Amino acid sequence: MVETSQYLTVTALTQYLKRKFDADPYLAKVYLTGEISNYRKRVGNQYFSLKDDHAKIGALMFRNAFSKLQFNLEEGMKVLVVGRVSLYEPSGEYRLIVERLEPDGVGALYQAFEQLKKKLAAEGLFERHQRPLPLFPKRVAVVTSPSGAVIQDIITTVARRYPILQLTLFPAIVQGDQAADSIVKQLNRIKTMSGFDAVIIGRGGGSIEDLWPFNEEKVARALAEMPMPIVSSVGHETDTTIADFVADRRAATPTAAAEIVTPVTLVDALNRISEDQVRLVNAMHNRLKNAATRLQRSAQSVVLTQPDRLYDQYVQRVDQLRQRLQQSINNQLRENKHRLAMATAQLDGRQLLVKVANLQRQQVDDRRRLDRAMIALVTAKHQAVANAALGLDHLSPLKILGRGFAFVTDDAGKMLKTTADYQVDAAIHIHVADGQIGARVTTKEKKHG
Repeated sequence: MVETSQYLTVTALTQYLKRKFDADPYLAKVYLTGEISNYRKRVGNQYFSLKDDHAKIGALMFRNAFSKLQFNLEEGMKVLVVGRVSLYEPSGEYRLIVERLEPDGVGALYQAFEQLKKKLAAEGLFERHQRPLPLFPKRVAVVTSPSGAVIQDIITTVARRYPILQLTLFPAIVQGDQAADSIVKQLNRIKTMSGFDAVIIGRGGGSIEDLWPFNEEKVARALAEMPMPIVSSVGHETDTTIADFVADRRAATPTAAAEIVTPVTLVDALNRISEDQVRLVNAMHNRLKNAATRLQRSAQSVVLTQPDRLYDQYVQRVDQLRQRLQQSINNQLRENKHRLAMATAQLDGRQLLVKVANLQRQQVDDRRRLDRAMIALVTAKHQAVANAALGLDHLSPLKILGRGFAFVTDDAGKMLKTTADYQVDAAIHIHVADGQIGARVTTKEKKHG
């Protein structure tokens, strides 16, 4: 029999297994490929699983390692993982501590680029209408490195095409971890200062890692909030960044960016001004000539040569209106005289006596008709009452008793109708037309029919 001292505790066994995991050189650095499973982004450390068709292993990625990812983890994403296998003592579970992680099949930066592009496109940042660039700009801001070739190319092109344009350099770091914050800072400075007709942002060519600051979300949102048009010139013509999608215009090179913000050269502008001046002088001459012709025609018009004729029609119109007014007044006076005569005739004393006599006769006739109607109504009511009384008399119980009928009640006054109501040797009362008779029941027999 095994002694009790030879039994291990769960803690001792778990600690032993953990030391085995940690000391195993094959588990110190493990390279795995699999799909992300059970992932839900947390604040701080990230917990998820890696799985394939036949197995699954828990994974833990500490905050520091996770913050270095350039892309977002997604459920079902195939990834390449580097880490070590360890055992978690409290639960006795083994898991993979992830130190490095990247998409399987495409690079991490490309994956991050596509994810951010999809996100911003869904928000509509790429669908804004292009803001027009001014034809004759006065001030243009340039966000780029002060020591690169970009600013020199822009200065040279502007000096050749449009030397009166004022360029203002906002020096920024355009490569490395601090580049995105530097670019955003300079864009905010431009927005605060205002007064700029456009902004050129860019840098020379390089790898996707070199151009990555222009794929940062913070840079894209800062560009979208700028109140003036943005011209993006990042990398070579084949390079595409998020900044290119957000900008109002994209230039393949810094020289092309300078040409975009200066759509005409100074010589072209001066020639155009000269041409506009000639057109303006010719237009003024034509307008003066047309005005002189109109003045001459107006001076020869009938209105100015014979101004009295201007009022002929109005004078005739006044005469017509005067005649119509006089005729209307006369008609109104005749109608008023007629109405006055009729009113006077109606107020004549003899006519009033005739009217009073007629009204008195009408009153006497109305009184007679009213009396006859009242007598007829009262007679009809008396007849109706008599008929109703006769009907009630026919229905009276006394009338029925007078024809020889009688009804019987017991001592309590209850009317007895059937043999069941009668009790042998019980006192009863027979009611006839002129009184009642006391009796006693001797027998009762129910009729069978």
